[in-house]
Amino acid sequence: MNHPMQPTTRPPKWPHGNDARDPGLDDLVREIIGRIADKWTMLVIEALAEHGCLRFTQLTAKVGGVSQKMLTKTVRQLEADGLLVRTVYPQVPPKVEYRLTEMGMSLGEAFCGVWLWAERYQQSIEAARQDYQARLP
Repeated sequence: MNHPMQPTTRPPKWPHGNDARDPGLDDLVREIIGRIADKWTMLVIEALAEHGCLRFTQLTAKVGGVSQKMLTKTVRQLEADGLLVRTVYPQVPPKVEYRLTEMGMSLGEAFCGVWLWAERYQQSIEAARQDYQARLP
């Protein structure tokens, strides 16, 4: 077994293997990675996956530290991509709720792997960072 900080000797197994890749799919994957790599997107998906349906103010509180403008931009993009549903109830004052779609929940499940990975390698990453800092002039 390789030490966590040593390079692996086996190449990663990517979904496309050695087959020819679809340029349209490559573009979509790059676009989605760019979008979900944004911390607010990940935190909104996490909050909705954990708590289900939330109103805007509840979502703001669960995400923490996000401006109203950034949260609005984030939920609009998630809605445009089909990852969440925004429901407006015709009442005064207006009531708006957000919830993940099935596709959004599946993306949340994929994020769960990142948290599990971080938990697994947390000490190794911290040790690597300390070693790196110790080597700096």
